[in-house]
Amino acid sequence: MSRRPSRFMLGGRRFSPAASLALAAPFLLLLLVVFILPLATLLHESLFVPSPGLGNYAHALEEPVYLRVMLRTLRIAFLVTLLALVLAWPLAWVMSRSRGLGLALLGAAVLLPLWTSVLVRTYAWMVLLQRNGVINQMLARLGLIEQPVRLLYTEGAVVLAMAHVLLPFMVLPLYSALKGIPEDYPRAAQMLGASPWATFREVVWPLCLPGVTSGCLMVFLLALGFFVTPALIGGPQQMMIATLVSQQVRELLDWPFAGALVGILLAFVLALVLLFRRAVRLDRFVGQA
Repeated sequence: MSRRPSRFMLGGRRFSPAASLALAAPFLLLLLVVFILPLATLLHESLFVPSPGLGNYAHALEEPVYLRVMLRTLRIAFLVTLLALVLAWPLAWVMSRSRGLGLALLGAAVLLPLWTSVLVRTYAWMVLLQRNGVINQMLARLGLIEQPVRLLYTEGAVVLAMAHVLLPFMVLPLYSALKGIPEDYPRAAQMLGASPWATFREVVWPLCLPGVTSGCLMVFLLALGFFVTPALIGGPQQMMIATLVSQQVRELLDWPFAGALVGILLAFVLALVLLFRRAVRLDRFVGQA
């Protein structure tokens, strides 16, 4: 029997592959013009300017300064992901067990920051963390410090501010995964004698692992390319790869080398995505065994 071509459904209506392609054409055209073509041009320059070869990539990987920036970017992205996961888990759990007005208020608290400019939120953190900011004044009034503590322009400040900005991208996948876990499952495990920790480890955690994976992947990838928050809160001492690319393009006008940095970051991101997809598939396979 020949299989019918798959059809796209929208609002209960079925569309043929040709109609589906026509509906997606504006988005695909926009993606081609504003993303794929500029990226392809930049990567082409990194490989063929000033001469064909991998000279720009070798320069990026051999120079200690650029290696430190790349390693710092990976470290900060990992710490931001870990902090976002720790902060988002309790909130997502409470949201998954809330109803009515409580759920609406918690959902608004998560979504409202997404409607606020990242620049505004970053400047708010600068007001809190500066030498004469709110935190230093509060610590001084409590008698915990005699001199203002250096909070701004540190790696910890960058991690904290970025985790705050990216927190909704961790909360929403976790909430979706936890919401799908029937309340009877943890209750049944406890009735059978499992401790709260054993219930979490054997029941809740495996079932919410797809949400954890999705949230961590989104936050980590977004953190790798963050520009505004590290540039304002971290300063030159905490430069990340996005700031370095901007410096090469805007100040040094070295587009080929900037393309090499983008190519290295893109290769790492693609490898990470493939690794995550394989890990999720392996987890599902083991879970079904």
